[in-house]
Amino acid sequence: MDALNRIKFLEDRLHRLSEIGMALSTEKNTDRLFEMILEEAKAITRADGQTLYSMNKDGNLEFEIMRNDTMNIDMGGTSGIEIPYYPVKLWIDKQTPNKQNVSAYVALAQKTVNIHDAYEEEGFDFEGTKNFDEKSGYRSKSFLTVPLKNHENEIIGVVQLINARNDHDEVISFNEEMQEQLESLASQGAVALTNKRLVEELKTLFEAFIKLIATAIDKKSEYTGGHCNRVPVITMMLADAVAEMTEGKYKNFSMNEDERYELYIAGWLHDCGKVATPPHVVDKGTKLETIFDRIELVKTRMELLKRDAEIAFLKRQLNGQASDNFDDEFKETIRQIEENMNFLENCNVGGEFMKQNLQERVKSIGEQQVHLYGTDQNFLSNEEMANLNIPKGTLLPEEREIINDHIVITIEML
Repeated sequence: MDALNRIKFLEDRLHRLSEIGMALSTEKNTDRLFEMILEEAKAITRADGQTLYSMNKDGNLEFEIMRNDTMNIDMGGTSGIEIPYYPVKLWIDKQTPNKQNVSAYVALAQKTVNIHDAYEEEGFDFEGTKNFDEKSGYRSKSFLTVPLKNHENEIIGVVQLINARNDHDEVISFNEEMQEQLESLASQGAVALTNKRLVEELKTLFEAFIKLIATAIDKKSEYTGGHCNRVPVITMMLADAVAEMTEGKYKNFSMNEDERYELYIAGWLHDCGKVATPPHVVDKGTKLETIFDRIELVKTRMELLKRDAEIAFLKRQLNGQASDNFDDEFKETIRQIEENMNFLENCNVGGEFMKQNLQERVKSIGEQQVHLYGTDQNFLSNEEMANLNIPKGTLLPEEREIINDHIVITIEML
């Protein structure tokens, strides 16, 4: 290759590395990202075999993709074919590193190993490779094994190429130029893979955070508990059902993965503003409920009225002022008090609609003058009468406004 062609070749190679770097940075599918690394490695070296390992949670090298053109092997990645081999252990035991396996050694030493002929190499154990060759008739010769290191210089995987080929399809050794280009590619691939994992970790953290908010909201109320957890599930069920429609105005409806994820997150966050809604409003199960149900205070007042009626009855008897039918008058007074109390208890439970005559009766009972706590006053306060006369449900207009305001708060939070 003359100087001019050499320059042209290097320009093309730099341009290609730039293109693959951009492609790697935008790829969202991990398997596809792995395949792009191997495909470009093959384009650089014309290697017959390509294997990519990733570091698993146990600290071993797990097979992600395994390919060999001559043997027509394509496993892992997007092929859907599972690789039947165990991960490569980096440590034989807690104190003995696995330096016999070339991939393990590269991961441990964090440096590239370029082997011209595996059958003549004495530093590593290629017994398994030789047995495979003997059974298959293949000849594994040149090996180039390169580590994938992230921004913290930690090993996240290993790329291994087998049998580089020249323009005549003859097996050759991996030269220094191939090694440099593959190391550059491995560096780009490692950065892209690390960035993708960081994005996934951020998404996981974000989802955990919004689920924490949703759980806190659900725990605030026994009446709405589980609502925030159910909405995203039902939302995605509805989205799937609409997407499966083959006729009607939604027959062409579809959502890509990003849109589905946005809808899923929206389902989780739809009620996040309720974190600022007072619990006594969210949990207002009866009309007089605040932090407790004030119907109990009304019952206490009724008991005081019954006590006063009984005291008046006994005083009249002691003074000889009781009429012949005073017993009946006393019983009628007690009956009326208990009837009013039962009526107010029923009104305290919210319903679909409260008739006007019932509202008038509440007002009539509430405006009765009674002597309580040393003063004459209405039996019910104006606020209690307003609550008991709520025509629908258990919320006053201003309380309903507070509930609805969680929508505004949700928008502001988002």
